[in-house]
Amino acid sequence: MEHRTAVVSGASIAGLSTAYWLRRTGWDVTVIERAAAFRDGGQNVDVRGVARDVLRRMDLFDAVKARNTTETGTVLVDERGAVTTELPSDGAGGATAELEILRGDLARTVLEALPSGVTFVYGDAVSAVDDDADGVTLTTEAGRSLRADLFVIAEGVRSRTRATVFGEDVVDQRDLDVTMVFGTIPRTDRDDDRWRWHNAVRGRQVHLRPDPYGTIRAILAYSPGDDVIGLTRAETLAAVRRRYDGVGWEAPRILDALDTSPDVYIDQLQQVRMSTWHRGHVVMAGDAGWCVTPMGGGGASLALTAGYVLAAQLADTTQDQEAALAAYESWMRPLVDDVQDLPRGLKAFAYPQSRLALALRGVMGKVLTSKPLRPLAAKLTQVAETDRELPVLVER
Repeated sequence: MEHRTAVVSGASIAGLSTAYWLRRTGWDVTVIERAAAFRDGGQNVDVRGVARDVLRRMDLFDAVKARNTTETGTVLVDERGAVTTELPSDGAGGATAELEILRGDLARTVLEALPSGVTFVYGDAVSAVDDDADGVTLTTEAGRSLRADLFVIAEGVRSRTRATVFGEDVVDQRDLDVTMVFGTIPRTDRDDDRWRWHNAVRGRQVHLRPDPYGTIRAILAYSPGDDVIGLTRAETLAAVRRRYDGVGWEAPRILDALDTSPDVYIDQLQQVRMSTWHRGHVVMAGDAGWCVTPMGGGGASLALTAGYVLAAQLADTTQDQEAALAAYESWMRPLVDDVQDLPRGLKAFAYPQSRLALALRGVMGKVLTSKPLRPLAAKLTQVAETDRELPVLVER
């Protein structure tokens, strides 16, 4: 087989998984990342469903498990911090999964396991894409010109390259009207090893989750959201502080700590839907092609799986590259569609606006987590589940 070259744009989980498996199947791989260096940090992600098998095939299951967040379960608490509901967290797919890990730790685990020969270019980004019959030529912001047989866009939900290549194939970029603020804050004696989740009226959530570094990962999420894109960090946190005026439990502590937190990240949840994920010699992977958002969950699992499935289809010598890209999309679509199709009423349930809605949510939570319905509640957190076997991957 002739030597094939690939350029992957984005060095997070989808991009690294793709680079790993393409290299294992004989491709020369270059990864371009806009950030100046590898990005550590980030909040909790988990590995579920078929992605667990992908990790085993990478021989990384135990390594990921060893870097777990130390979280042991998930509870809902009232404004005084008293537990009102305990969510199912037993087994591999509960609210707190067996493979619960920080985003940066998962990405670093894959990075450290990459086969030799993957080239990284940091501090640069693709600015132009010229796809022709024989391959694709990429121009970067720094003036590099790269020629490849395959270009993989794995830049995340706010991909700048997606519209350049796919245009009208992007059929929906839906703002879910949810704002989320993430940050790492100091741990106190009041914290423990559980994910603690508090809901307040006017659609406001407060979350505290343990990490393995002696700190706490805090999340403030609310809907209706705010238009914070383009605001400075100080302006955004001021808007969030106004929104959380009057919220009890640990909200005041989190707001104060976020002012000096080293890694505040703010997002407006957005779902991306595309009519196709491949065109010519270009293909999408991860959130750039199908962002499922934290409301759907499973983004890291789908990203890990996408890299394996893409490489497996491209390694199948019975089909050309176009057929392989179509087969990749056909295999991944059911997994993505299952998560993107959010249940009707989910946002109203997750972000109750009135005291009555909050009380009804509490009652429903107790019913769903009661012994008879506990198996049903556990299924609500299952993602990336399939009865299909992963495609066979032939290494070279």
